[in-house]
Amino acid sequence: METNMLDSIDMRQLGKELQEARKNCGMTQEAAAEVLGVARTTITAIEKGERRIKAGELIRLARAYGRQVSDFVRQRPRVEAFQPQFRGPYLPTSVDKQIIDPYIETLEELCRDYLELEEIMEAPLVRKYPPVYEVAGLPCEQAAESVAIEERNRLGLGDGPIPILRYLLEQDVGLRLFYLPLPPKFSEIYVYDEALGGCMAINSHHPEERRRWSAAHGYAHFLAHRYKAEISVENGYQRQPESERFADAFARYFLMPTGGLSRRFNDIRRTQGKVTPADLCTLANYYGVSVEALTRHLEDLKLLPTGLWDKLRQGGFKVREAQRQLGLEGIAAPDEKLPKRYQYLALAAYERELITEGQLTRFLRVNRLDGRRAIEGLRDNTHGVIDGAIDVGTGTQASDA
Repeated sequence: METNMLDSIDMRQLGKELQEARKNCGMTQEAAAEVLGVARTTITAIEKGERRIKAGELIRLARAYGRQVSDFVRQRPRVEAFQPQFRGPYLPTSVDKQIIDPYIETLEELCRDYLELEEIMEAPLVRKYPPVYEVAGLPCEQAAESVAIEERNRLGLGDGPIPILRYLLEQDVGLRLFYLPLPPKFSEIYVYDEALGGCMAINSHHPEERRRWSAAHGYAHFLAHRYKAEISVENGYQRQPESERFADAFARYFLMPTGGLSRRFNDIRRTQGKVTPADLCTLANYYGVSVEALTRHLEDLKLLPTGLWDKLRQGGFKVREAQRQLGLEGIAAPDEKLPKRYQYLALAAYERELITEGQLTRFLRVNRLDGRRAIEGLRDNTHGVIDGAIDVGTGTQASDA
């Protein structure tokens, strides 16, 4: 390895990868410092990108971490740094920015890794993006419902529920969508980059109905405010700007289309003569939304009296207990951190010996032991995705030619 190869590498990025490799093998900074015969503060500086590592040092650290030098010095796609903004008039404190910045960096890294896997496998993500919807100057509710209807028609969804929204956005639209353990008050991060396309991180700590809402909310920004990167904060302020009111309204109409919801609601009322809280729980589960979101939407549609949800809540109505008594199963939740396609691309690259086991574990964000388990799990569930029967790049049947 020539020294000039290191001269062209981003030391900050290399430092992060060295830190991740060290942690994955269970080694402390003190132990790594002993490998090099330097002070612990030197390892800290290397991992922060503040001190340029020497070729011999990189070779020794790679060996100590059970990795190959090529894992750290390979050429990687270059993308612009993510710079999402807090939504609306919410003014973040310096503490808020310190809290969320590492998650923005993680999303950026994951998206860049996704792109790198596509380049390794020569399998670019197919983007099925519509043109940006022009909604400026239109009444918010009208614009949101109109865009929701157009998108449902474009995606062939009709007016029924969307079974697994994450897969729809990943596979039928071509977004890069990750589930990350964001701090509680942050619901999603949305970014658009010319090289990467639309990228989102959804808070994995939230229940699935809330994650679906966040994904639909972020999708609204992609559709109408594509080039404005944002971080969505739960209850960050009371008076929402127009863009946020549009995104929330779009989520309502996209997940609960007026025609289908009204028809099903009226069928219940016609059959039973009334609609009970149990019916609201069942209907919310059917559409994959919270009971509160469903009830408030029905209030807005004038199908339920205004203020009903507030009365239910004040009366001590316990949603989770009601759902349990009704035997309602949880909403299908593909809550893995990484998209399935991302995982299959990584496995396919490893199976074809295009990346090493060390690189595979880095792509999958696991240590070597968990990496081997992940490999077996992926192999058991590929169902032909990587053996040539299915084109991993597009998901279509491969040609026999």
